[in-house]
Amino acid sequence: MDLLNIINQIGKEKGIDRNKLIELLKDAVISASKKRLGFIDNLEAVFNEETGEIDLFIIKKVVEEVGKPENEISIKDAVEIKADAKLDDTVMVPCSVEGLGRIAAQSAKQVILQRVRDAERESVFDEYKNKKGALLNGMFLREDRGDIIVDLGKTEGIIYRREQSFREKFKKGDRLTAYVIDIKKNTRGPQVILSRTHPGLLIKLFEIEVPEISDGIVVIKGAARDIGGRSKIAVYSNKKDVDAVGACVGMRGIRVQSIVQELRGEKIDIVEWSEDPAIYVKNALAPAKTSNIIVNAKDKSMMVIVPNDQLSLAIGKKGQNVKLAVKLLHWKIDIKSESEYKSESASVSEGVNESASVSVSEGESGD
Repeated sequence: MDLLNIINQIGKEKGIDRNKLIELLKDAVISASKKRLGFIDNLEAVFNEETGEIDLFIIKKVVEEVGKPENEISIKDAVEIKADAKLDDTVMVPCSVEGLGRIAAQSAKQVILQRVRDAERESVFDEYKNKKGALLNGMFLREDRGDIIVDLGKTEGIIYRREQSFREKFKKGDRLTAYVIDIKKNTRGPQVILSRTHPGLLIKLFEIEVPEISDGIVVIKGAARDIGGRSKIAVYSNKKDVDAVGACVGMRGIRVQSIVQELRGEKIDIVEWSEDPAIYVKNALAPAKTSNIIVNAKDKSMMVIVPNDQLSLAIGKKGQNVKLAVKLLHWKIDIKSESEYKSESASVSEGVNESASVSVSEGESGD
């Protein structure tokens, strides 16, 4: 068994430190030797730098009369190995590795290869374990029962069906960017769980595309997505002379358009955040115009009155616009047209409520 070749080959292929490999090989040789020779506690392996081999030794105690030859040696034989050996000393008695035979050698090789694989998996897990909440770039490999398998380089990622946009289709070799929602250990190595639908994907894309965000001048206050259709992202500027919305849009819309392309055409509304919920909801419902906003801070709910011709725009197709606003504010929003509100107010005294308004709370705003 050419151990030096194994060290060089595995070290080069797997990128594992030579000293670590030597320690693994020594353990492997001892493990195989114990199975072959029957020794349990008194074997020691030493890497011979001159020969590039592992030298195996049996640790024996120096005694006057040998009673247990498997772990004792006479003083006469001991001084031939170690000239200054004395009674009760321990002596390393050479044991031929070649004597282990082909089966033991193969066993040693299998042990080292298994330990290398274990070390590899642990190394890859260590590399990815802190990437939760980050973006990773990969290549589409295949579909597995509706889930997407992504080649990330050193390991594979998975995008479960629930984390995919129904509007996106990939083919083998396509490059894609995804948001890391979790890292798990399994027997085949780390499992990187990815998402193309998480609001974090939208946030991270803006952080990459807009320098003012990475510099801390513009702050992202929230994001909401109706996957494949429309998204809203709320931003705020820490400097009065910097327009948060304008910075995110970019000159001629180049910044936001880059993100729209990455999200395969998903429309993006950039909303200016305000600590005043009335102003915030007004911005969040844009482009619809509002007439009046009645805020109930205690219940975290609000009634938004809009011009008659703005009702459908404020609600949005299938309630999309108001649902996204609810996700941004985390408030219940009740939208009424001016005529509906007046009619309702007039009929309250008669105990009649015939309003056709739309009321949406956060629990009802799921995709």
